[in-house]
Amino acid sequence: MNPIWWLLALVPPAAFACGWWLARRTHARRSGEQVNALSSDYFRGLNYLLNEEQDKALEVFLRLAEYNRDTVETHLALGNLFRKRGEVDRAIRLHQHLVSRQGLSEEMKTVALLELGEDYMRAGLLDRAETLFSDLVAMDALAPSALRHLISIYQHEREWHKAIDHARRLEAMTSEDESAMIAQFYCELAEQSRQHGARTEAREYVREAFACQQACVRAHMIAGRLSFEDDDMAAAVESYESAIAADIAFVPEILPPLLNCYARSQQMDRAEAFLRDIMERYHGISPVLALTRLYEGRDGERTAIDFLTGQLRKRPSVRGLMALIDATMDKVSGEARENYLILRDLTRKLLEGQAMYRCSRCGFGAKAHHWQCPSCKNWGTVRPIHGVANE
Repeated sequence: MNPIWWLLALVPPAAFACGWWLARRTHARRSGEQVNALSSDYFRGLNYLLNEEQDKALEVFLRLAEYNRDTVETHLALGNLFRKRGEVDRAIRLHQHLVSRQGLSEEMKTVALLELGEDYMRAGLLDRAETLFSDLVAMDALAPSALRHLISIYQHEREWHKAIDHARRLEAMTSEDESAMIAQFYCELAEQSRQHGARTEAREYVREAFACQQACVRAHMIAGRLSFEDDDMAAAVESYESAIAADIAFVPEILPPLLNCYARSQQMDRAEAFLRDIMERYHGISPVLALTRLYEGRDGERTAIDFLTGQLRKRPSVRGLMALIDATMDKVSGEARENYLILRDLTRKLLEGQAMYRCSRCGFGAKAHHWQCPSCKNWGTVRPIHGVANE
């Protein structure tokens, strides 16, 4: 018989149980001490953070990461906090530390790289960010997020061809429809070409925009502008009317060039019919003011004033009221004229303080229209505000 087994047979089972219990107590005590130490350090770091002692907090949290891999997510959250507070240098230090840390899983290292790229973007180090995100895409690691950041960089740098290529890659990778955004990129290229006199190239970009989004309002407007500059008023009118048909919300932006085309081509009867049709479907004040000006030039001031007065009873508007005051100012004198002047100044000041457009995504307000929201960077979301003091 094996002597080891013979000795074990002599040891009472109770001794085994006692040894197991003592070993477990020792392990639990040591684990508890480690947990208590970690908790103490963690809360001390939080205390530093709450007391605006960020350097000390960062030192504590970095030390925690050296011996506790479960704190990686805490560090990522802390870095994100630093970035949002504008302390980008601290965020970069923290994320660089995580990326260089030994033993970090590939998944967590990739997340840290993505965060580091966002730090670089916030710091304006776009070349570094582009390189980092391009590497992530090449590794097929968090590629959709990296592609979105690359598209943002190319938009900022106005590298529209690269933005289009990466948007198409994102579309293929995620099966999400990016056609509306790509159409806007082609519109940007069309605008650039038109401004540089490359009109054939501009028209080709417009066709590409329509291939992405048939009802692209901006592409219709660029096509109308190109036709107007070619003195092809019929084509210009058709393009601008198609723009309104694509999205009637953009009436305030489309009516001025459209009415100019009607006037240049001597189609004021068509203009009147079109404006009256728009009034039935669009409840803003822009078509009313356009018809008022048309009637003033064709039928006289009295007809225009009567028309505007009747429409203001149906759709009250500060802009309409101001137009009515201007139209009737010359017909009053004395105290009444002084009152009119006060009222006109009040309405002008009211309009000066009003945003005329608002982003449907982030709520950004603006006096002028933007195809890309300056705040959230979404395309086609800035639209006219409807109300008594607006459209």
